[in-house]
Amino acid sequence: MASVLITGGARGIGRATALLAAERGWSVAVNYLSDRGAADRTVDEVRAAGVRATALRGDVSVEADVLAMFDAAAAGIGSLTGVVINAGAVAPSMPLADMDAGRLKRMFEVNVLGAYLCAREAARRLSTRRGGPGGSIVLVSSAAARLGSPFEYVDYAGAKAALDTLAIGLAKELGREGVRVNAVRPGLIETEIHASGGQPDRAQRLGAETPLGRPGRAEEVAEAIMWLLGNASSYTTGAILDVAGGR
Repeated sequence: MASVLITGGARGIGRATALLAAERGWSVAVNYLSDRGAADRTVDEVRAAGVRATALRGDVSVEADVLAMFDAAAAGIGSLTGVVINAGAVAPSMPLADMDAGRLKRMFEVNVLGAYLCAREAARRLSTRRGGPGGSIVLVSSAAARLGSPFEYVDYAGAKAALDTLAIGLAKELGREGVRVNAVRPGLIETEIHASGGQPDRAQRLGAETPLGRPGRAEEVAEAIMWLLGNASSYTTGAILDVAGGR
């Protein structure tokens, strides 16, 4: 049976992906950092679809947490065949000149180091050369990686650009080991992340300016992630798929 670990899976894009994966028969491990209630609600909904699910607390920027999370995922839902690296953080909008070192450190610890630690562990667990079953890794980047997010989140944008590079390079490392690696770049999606950056109306306000004239929904990004996870994309690796309404 297909099984997937989704970091940051309790809310937003991660939650939408967990529910869609369950609908399509995947067992799901939901990683979360602090909102146990949201994680439990997501797991309950996944189980209601008739598949296995487990909630796993862990800080992706802490190596010991990442190792424990992957061990617990395998114990809870079986050998992984997919990993969605989605956990991320954003901070209040401001130009780079006003950011302090503490903010920058945390942004890169979560969004870059955390993603690389999870990708490394996924590579170790899925690679057929290392005894794994093969499978698919999907990195959740952002349209900010190519837009730069000036005066708002240039730190976040730079961190997400690192994920684009990771997808390209790791795809080449793992291609002969039964593992595909791709990234999605969501644009202005209606999730809680905008409120955490101090702009709860950001998606609606800026989404109206996109070619499609609206913000996106987490479920629309989840569809792209599930396509990259599954066999329908079997000849796709090292790709970066924009889900940004043409922005």
